[in-house]
Amino acid sequence: MLRAALDFRRYPSVRRPPSLAVFSSRMHPMILNLETLYKKTPTDTAKLAQLDDYVKAALSAVPDGADVTLTGGAPIWLYLKIAHALHGHARILTYLSPATGPDPVVIFNHNPR
Repeated sequence: MLRAALDFRRYPSVRRPPSLAVFSSRMHPMILNLETLYKKTPTDTAKLAQLDDYVKAALSAVPDGADVTLTGGAPIWLYLKIAHALHGHARILTYLSPATGPDPVVIFNHNPR
């Protein structure tokens, strides 16, 4: 099943954002490593035929109203599909990679404050 990756060892140049370091019952911040959706062995690749399974796994891992950061090695089509599926489910969606630097890129933010 899906594991929400909460470590930054894969990206040593990226510092851990303080808002993502703690899982709070009030705001539900979490990091979702998309690589965990499809990669069971080091040589596994994402399959379009299993896209619905990846979406179901991501939705089941993310509580309603969560602040989610997407990360991990995955094809762009998987990022786009998961981001689309999380719209209306997550409160805030951000993207973090070594290319974005230490600060996540905001995809959407439905925080009323």
